[in-house]
Amino acid sequence: MLGIVAAVLFFIAFLINAADIGTNDVFSSVNIMLLGLIALALHVSGIGPGWSRRR
Repeated sequence: MLGIVAAVLFFIAFLINAADIGTNDVFSSVNIMLLGLIALALHVSGIGPGWSRRR
């Protein structure tokens, strides 16, 4: 699940950078990319693995 969130954040950061949209310092493309990297790191480390079956 966090891998999908990371992909969406990377795509939003790419759109902001490619379209050269002027945003404030909080929503800059670099900050959104860093949020994507945090989500990707959490996904790789096993936090929020997504769907799991209970047996």
